Order: sequence, then C-alpha cells, then structure tokens
Amino acid sequence: MNAQSNSKTLMEIKDLRVWYRTTRGNAQAVDGVDLTIQRNEIFGLAGESGCGKSTLAKGILGMVKLPAFVESGEANFYRSVSGSTAVASDLIKLPARDMRKMRWRHIAYVPQSAMNVLSPVARVEKQLLDAIFEHTNMSKKEARDRMFECLDMVGLEPAVARMYPHELSGGMKQRVTIAAAISLKPELIIADEPTTALDVNVQQVILQELKEIAADLGLTLIYVTHDMAVHAELADRMGIMYSGLMVEVAPVVETFKEPLHPYTQGLISSIPMIGGGRERMTGIPGNAPSPLAWPAGCRFHPRCPYVMEVCREKVPPMIEVAPNRLVACHLHPTPLSESASPADLSLPDWEEAVSQAPVVQAIQDIKEGGETAEELS
Repeated sequence: MNAQSNSKTLMEIKDLRVWYRTTRGNAQAVDGVDLTIQRNEIFGLAGESGCGKSTLAKGILGMVKLPAFVESGEANFYRSVSGSTAVASDLIKLPARDMRKMRWRHIAYVPQSAMNVLSPVARVEKQLLDAIFEHTNMSKKEARDRMFECLDMVGLEPAVARMYPHELSGGMKQRVTIAAAISLKPELIIADEPTTALDVNVQQVILQELKEIAADLGLTLIYVTHDMAVHAELADRMGIMYSGLMVEVAPVVETFKEPLHPYTQGLISSIPMIGGGRERMTGIPGNAPSPLAWPAGCRFHPRCPYVMEVCREKVPPMIEVAPNRLVACHLHPTPLSESASPADLSLPDWEEAVSQAPVVQAIQDIKEGGETAEELS
C-alpha cells in the first residue's frame, strides 16, 4: 500500500491474466487485460458469452477458485481515505484477510443469480445485518435503520426484511442482493449480469434503480452483460472484450455511433431494430476460438471481414486513436489528431463486408455447388 494523490482514477488493471487448468492445458480465459475505471462512472463490460467478462470480474474481486487461478497482473484500487489522498491496494496481491475487509466496505458484488448469495434458511433481515455488523461498529438500531434505508432505495417494503428468499419473486431477490451491495456505501459495485434471468419489465425497473443509486451514492458501477441494448441505456463508457482481451474502450454514445473495432461493429449490427423498413439482420460469421489455443495475430482475424495479412501475424496493440477512444485493431494503426472527424475513424459497411468474408463465401460456394461439408472434408 502507498499513498497516491487524489485523481479521477478508481482502479487500474494492468496485464491481468486469469486462466483455468484443464487436462488439455491452461485455458487462457482472461489473457492480458489493461483497463482504467474512473470514479463516479457506470462502465459497461460487453462481449459474447465465453469472452472472459465474468472471469475478469471475479479475478478483480479475488473470487476465483480452482481450477481457475490468477496467472499474473495487477488490479490497483485507489480507495479514498480523505479529501486529498487515496490509498492504492493491488487487489491481486492483497492477503485474503485484507481482501475480506475490502469487500462490502469498499467493493461490492452483485451476482447473476440472487440465490448464489442468499441463504434459503435465513430471513432477509439477518443476511443484511450480518454483513453490516461484520464490517462496521454500528449499533443494532443504526444497522437496522441502514437496512431499511437500503431496502427503500431498491423499492422494497420494510416487511420484506422478515421474509425468507423463497417467499420473494426473482426480481425481489435481485433487489435484496443490490440492497446488500449498497449497505455499506462502497466506492465500487461490480454487477455480473444481474438481470439476465428476469423478464424485460422487471429488468427495466432494476436498471433504472441501479442508475439512480449510482448517482445518489456517488459510486462507480461496473455492469457486465452481453446485452448491448442494456449498455446503451445504462453505461457512460464501455469496454468490448473478445477472446480474453479488451479490444475497444470508449464512451457509450461514440461506441454506438461510430464503432471502431470490426467486432464491435458486428455486435451492434446484430441488435434487432424496432421500426423502419425490414432489413436482414447480419451476425458475426464463424465461432469464437478456444482459449486453449488462441489464433496467432489478432484473435478476431478468422471472423473479420476486413482481415489483412498483418492481422494473421501480429497482435494489434491497444492505442488511443482519438480522445477517450482506445482500440486494438490494425485498421487503426496510429493515433489520430484531436481534430479527427468520425469519417476518419469509421469502417466500411458491415453487411457488405460480411457478405464478402472468406467464411461466408465458402458457405455460399457449398450451397451453389450442392456439396456438403462432409464431401469437402
């Protein structure tokens, strides 16, 4: 630990690698992530299932269990101790006892399934109060007042405190986990797809509550989900992960307006649109590679419609191509000036490019020739 001057930076992740041991070797699920999280922002973490989003979140929190392990890297967390200084703690190297003190008090976690953290044999009241008593010196009255305040913030009546989890709906249980996460007013909350199993109406309410809570408490929220529409509504900035790496980081409005990485462009192009003329949806061709054997060069090159020879040979570095816009792609090899226009950054039309992609052309040749995949192999 060491004192640092106060700044907007809350967390700096450097070259973080979280792998899984398997009988076929190490699955490199998170393989060199660099990321900076600012104070008082909602940061969205997006990408296909299996890209490493949840593993990254658990690696930061020290929650990985065998066969997963942190191979290397840093996660420097700058917790506030006064108005002018912050204390830097590398969460990766922090002893388990100190990390336990850090959770809830400074960093909280909202899991995908509420039943992963709620005990079925204890009332909501006991579970919320246990966390408060464990990490503070509050009196019983102060703790109960704080508990009811948190329940009210997530839209739950005081009577919920006397209920068991099985008496609550899915949305109510998820609200209880959010109430627990904010009970000690942490500086950072990591929410790992907390609305995935809920219907769209309940999802909308919880997203709005999270946004209001983050603003009211002045905390930072990292929201993990593959749902790009959720990020568009909730996040201030977002990062796109692919095959264990961060490939693009930018403000959410600019990400959707002018996506820089072909993978980001593909994700956005696959979102169904309501209204307007009927258009054929264009997905991303091919499948994500295995973390047991990442492809050489850019890991997206086997699926990329803009692939060049350099993409197959060299890993693109993450560079700032415009203010607050980071991308790892050979289509943007050098930083652009601050006066760069969106046209200087934009990519060709995704649908047209995908139609010319080698994998799509191969499928089309099979259809036109009447040959099957078995005959070609």
